[in-house]
Amino acid sequence: MYYIGYDIGSSSVKVALVEAETGKKIIVLHEPQNEMEIVSLHPDWAEQDPEIWWQHICVATKRAIREANIEASKIQGIGISYQMHGLVIVDKTRNPLRNAIIWCDSRAVEIGDKAFADLGQEKCMQHLLNSPGNFTASKLKWVKENEPEIYNQVYKYMLPGDYIAYKLTGDITTTKNGLSEGMLWDYQENKVANWLLDYYGIDPSLTPDIVENFTNQGVLNEKGSKESGLPVGIPVVYRAGDQPNNALSLNVLNPGEVAATGGTSGVFYAVGEISEGKSTRVNSFVHVNYELETPRVGKLLNINGAGIQYRWLRNNMGDETYESMNRKASKISIGSDGVVVIPFGNGAERMFNNKNIGTHFLNLNLNIHNSAHLFRASLEGIAFSFVYGMECLKDDNATINVIRAGNDNLFRSEIFSNTVATLIGHEIEIYNTTGAVGAARAVGLKDGDYNKFGSSITTNDHVMTFLPLKNKEPYDKAYQKWKQELEFILTHKK
Repeated sequence: MYYIGYDIGSSSVKVALVEAETGKKIIVLHEPQNEMEIVSLHPDWAEQDPEIWWQHICVATKRAIREANIEASKIQGIGISYQMHGLVIVDKTRNPLRNAIIWCDSRAVEIGDKAFADLGQEKCMQHLLNSPGNFTASKLKWVKENEPEIYNQVYKYMLPGDYIAYKLTGDITTTKNGLSEGMLWDYQENKVANWLLDYYGIDPSLTPDIVENFTNQGVLNEKGSKESGLPVGIPVVYRAGDQPNNALSLNVLNPGEVAATGGTSGVFYAVGEISEGKSTRVNSFVHVNYELETPRVGKLLNINGAGIQYRWLRNNMGDETYESMNRKASKISIGSDGVVVIPFGNGAERMFNNKNIGTHFLNLNLNIHNSAHLFRASLEGIAFSFVYGMECLKDDNATINVIRAGNDNLFRSEIFSNTVATLIGHEIEIYNTTGAVGAARAVGLKDGDYNKFGSSITTNDHVMTFLPLKNKEPYDKAYQKWKQELEFILTHKK
């Protein structure tokens, strides 16, 4: 028997099949083969047609069943991971009224900032653990203000994962996870933050019913079955945003455990006990195993300017591959002979209180430095930004005992991983897993056996562990120089 998991990203939809009994990966694939389009009608806007997600899910599901050569009737449950903070709105016929406003769209920043000022920092941080910010609730307010003819037709709002669950089951529901990602969960009252909706002038009846994770959230109906190729009657058991789900995929479920992601953007996601939010640079969300008795929350520190910096160098340096870049960088000494890269050219950074400081190449000497220095300084600069982010997390009272990361992107680089591990003084365990695999395995957590779940990941997926290097001094010297350059820019950037 098998479980199927989906991971709805903004570039592609990934699907995974795993054995129900062991969690062993059977197949992982993605659709489309090229990246999905992101519609940007104005600067800082980002939209996608939610129907496109569904179409790719249907194609990918049928492909996975066919290429794995299994019988669809043996698939017993569905797990869903999805891009966080997005807004999907549907009318009474349950059709989308407009494109989804996705996570990287920043049109609602001012709306969230004004709400934070009007409602007060104390109330927001105590009840939401965050500022209303540029999240789903603020995006819905933007629609109300700017597209009233559309807003007046809204029957329900959803996050991206809620929409896919609806397409499978015909039921419109959401989760505490999703509501917290939209900045709509009141932790102190343990219910929807209707006071924020009231402030925005949004009818609370637009909020879907709430279902719990690791339970039957709705079963596949005939329409969903016909379009996807999955059997009628199997349950959707689990859904979570991509970062909480990535943490689950890496067996990051308890206080002191941290999941790290080193893709286009970088993320630290530290699990902790519930507490009042301290810092607007760190966002807190309901974790996948949140219970009233054990209220686990994930503290998320996002770094927009991460792998995209290294990718930009690759794309603009001729015929370089990541392997050749890493090889050349390894021949340059720690500190890149004085070259410093400040890698924040991918928009406003939350950890700089939404300042947009850009990418900077500093201290280049045209007589002694070459492309290899840029490669090393870029990897070091991204690693240093992770170390700086870890300092922000610790300032927000996060406890760090162990860090786990997927075996992809930046963590394939020894320079990057060794630099981070050495400077933060913690081992980094590397696992060969994906969000879609984690979502599929999560279906098996109906039994509530987190220890069995975690041991399966350790057995099946552990690749290697990066240990802090004993000679920390040259790394620390290079980091302090980088930090000095960064703080000069932050001080003088308007």
